[in-house]
Parts: sequence; C-alpha cells; structure tokens
Amino acid sequence: MHINVLDQFKSGDSPIHRLDPRVKLVGALAFILAAALTPDGAWLAFLALFVLWLALVLMADVPPGLLLRRGLAALPFAAAAVTVLFTLPGQALLTVQVPLFGWQLTISDAGLVRFVTILLKSGVSVLMATLLAATTTFPDLLRAMRGIGIPKVLVGTIAFMYRYIFVLADEALTMLRARDARSAAGPAGQKGGGTVFWRARIVGGMVGSLFVRSLARSERVYQAMASRGYAGELRWLDKPRSQTMDIVWLAVLVLVLLLIQLWARLIT
Repeated sequence: MHINVLDQFKSGDSPIHRLDPRVKLVGALAFILAAALTPDGAWLAFLALFVLWLALVLMADVPPGLLLRRGLAALPFAAAAVTVLFTLPGQALLTVQVPLFGWQLTISDAGLVRFVTILLKSGVSVLMATLLAATTTFPDLLRAMRGIGIPKVLVGTIAFMYRYIFVLADEALTMLRARDARSAAGPAGQKGGGTVFWRARIVGGMVGSLFVRSLARSERVYQAMASRGYAGELRWLDKPRSQTMDIVWLAVLVLVLLLIQLWARLIT
C-alpha cells in the first residue's frame, strides 16, 4: 500500500500554477506574516485576507471546498490557545465552575477577542499554505527554498523527510499486518492478545524495531548517495527564472497586504 496523504498538489495550467515557485513561496510567506501582524479584533482585516485568499484560489482553479477541508486539520492545534480565554484580564463574560478541582474560571472579553483572533490568524495562514501546496509541486518548493537562501542542510532534511516518510509508513503497515496475522481473534469478535500492558509492550517493541530498521536504512541510503557524488546538497539541471509578470504579481500582492495592514490599524 503506497501512502500519499502528504501529496497535496493539484495539476493545472492557471496563472498561479505558472508563477515562479520562488515568487509563490515569498508571496505565501508575506501573506502569513501579514496575518500574524494583524491586530487583535480587526475582523474586517481578516475578512479582507480571506477574500484575497479566495480570489487567488479562484484564479488557481482549485476547488475552495477542498482547501477548506484540508485547513480544518489545523483546528485542533489552534485550540491549544484556549487558555487565553481565562488568563487575560478584562470584563467578565462567563464564569465556569470545575467541580473536580474546585476551580472557578472566568472568560473575559479581552481573552475572547484574543482567542478568536488566534483562530483566524492560524486559519487564514493554513489556508494559504494549503493553496501553495496545491499549486506547487514538492520539488519546486525545494528549489524555491534554496532560491530564497534557506540553508541547504534544512532543505535537504525536508526533502529526505518527505521522501522516506512514505517508506517508513509502508514499513509500519507491514509490521501491523504481521502483528494482526499472529493475533487470533477471540470468541464473539473479541480482539486477540493479552492485557493492555501486554499490548503496550508489543507496540513498544514494534516502535523500537522500526527505529532500528530506519537507522540501518538511512546508513545504506547515505552510502549509496555518497558513492554517486552526493555532497550535501540536492542539485537540479535547470535553474528557475523569474519573468517580469512574476515580479508584477508579487509586487501587487505585497501592496495589497500592506494596504490591508494599514487599514487594520486605522479601524482598530
């Protein structure tokens, strides 16, 4: 079974697809930076950022619903900021009792504004990242990273992680199938095996075995690459070249983001 859940690219011939990968990467980073710098409570500015993202999606001819569903994966991580609801001082909106610990938590208006702002910032940032991944192949993203000066060690690490995480996932699936084949099911559909602690010991052994296999495989891969001339950096035969229209696209995007930032500070 080949696992390709990380491959988010959607092929197409839209103006966004044809842009220089370096321009798309810089534009996406500028968008995410603008979202991070937007003041708390600037709801219209966040709406403008979302409209800008939606316009780019329509130009890229990528289904917005697909990207929105992918963006929902970031919600559980954004929920980690729920503590700001109770820690920021402000006018009390709601008091929650926690009988188990005897706590009394008060949600303040400032905490609610900060929490919703964090959700919006992370949401639009993830949506822009999904749009970048949907319109740019992973090798082009790696070339763009090197093109804007990201260290080759970091780019190489990302490249190998993306390439071999599928191999490790296939190896893990093989081990799981082998475990299931050796664990007969009990009567009435009961699961095979022993107690919870016994299962935990088996899973720990599988994780250790996977780590040892991964370490041995990485050594073989490195020796094979070194024997073929690998010197610590991925190389491409051709170099990306920016056209005049690429620069115009980036300049317009940055200008729009600057205007949104100015507007956000005027309305708050």
